[in-house]
Amino acid sequence: MDMIKPPAETMYEEELRALREEDTGRRPPNWLLSPAAVRDFIIGREKPVKLDGREIPITRKFYGNDVLVERAVVTLAGNRGLMLVGEPGTAKTMLSELLSAAICGTSLNTIQGTAGTTEDMMKYSWNYAMLLDKGPTEAALVPSPLYKGMKEGIITRFEEITRCPAESQDSLISIMSDKVLNIPELSGGILFAKPGFNIIATANIRDKGVNEMSGALKRRFNFETIRPVNNVKMEAKIIESQARTLLDHSGVDAEVNSDVVELLATTFMELRTGITREGYKLESPQATLSTAEAVSVYVQSAMTSYYYENEHIALSRLVQNMLGTIAKENDKDLTILKSYFSKVVKERAKQDEVWQAYYEEKQWIG
Repeated sequence: MDMIKPPAETMYEEELRALREEDTGRRPPNWLLSPAAVRDFIIGREKPVKLDGREIPITRKFYGNDVLVERAVVTLAGNRGLMLVGEPGTAKTMLSELLSAAICGTSLNTIQGTAGTTEDMMKYSWNYAMLLDKGPTEAALVPSPLYKGMKEGIITRFEEITRCPAESQDSLISIMSDKVLNIPELSGGILFAKPGFNIIATANIRDKGVNEMSGALKRRFNFETIRPVNNVKMEAKIIESQARTLLDHSGVDAEVNSDVVELLATTFMELRTGITREGYKLESPQATLSTAEAVSVYVQSAMTSYYYENEHIALSRLVQNMLGTIAKENDKDLTILKSYFSKVVKERAKQDEVWQAYYEEKQWIG
């Protein structure tokens, strides 16, 4: 079946199956893989796994702190939930998906937090036609992902938990403490969580419109902060890998240009950190110049070039799409990008052909 964005368990089905067949490590109750195998699935390993007479490479999928990944896996085997926090675009959601796919075979048991998320949406609701016809019965109950996670003993992902109102967030406190969900409408209505149940939540630390978590709820989670990538080569590798996957899924037959990828990664990192590779200080824009945004800029530019210029990627399109990302928070940030081109890009253009072609597109900045 064709999908725009296959879930992790579908995208990496062979790797997961191979690891399950090979894995002889100790597994927490109801886990499909041992913690060591979950770690290997996420950060990759050199030795391939044999499956049906073939060697299946276990690729790296998360580029970041490997020790953080190990701590996250162990947290999910314990009594506390896992809270992944960081700036937007730091692959919190990706790590959450990979962990869920490896541990319980599905990353789709997910609650998406919004300002309109209520306690009923988090726990359970009712089929009101059946409720009026037969009263409160288990058949009339509409389970939430949290309910399903408890009943089946699997991971429940809670995306953007701090988008939810504080009172909705706090409805998780008793569930996470006692691993029990009370359903007062049903006679004897108590749902006990099966082994394997836990929660992976994500939260942004920069976005507007978030609600501070209560101290009581924070104590039910182990927090792991995911930092932005701080190495140009690594960021370029992530952009290239993600862009290739997204372009393939979009039906765009375009080679990913490594030189353009490195140029984009360098621009984003220098503007994000406020310092060039030569050691000069820069003013940083308010916009979130994350790796995810860089991937989006490259893919958008490649698709525009593919459909309109019939080429892999035009630097003019790269600069045009960069403008939308830079100006997303504040139009004044364009002045910072203009200054970057006038000072940094101009100097590098004297010694590098790619940067020279990049500098020639400064016309689009104004």
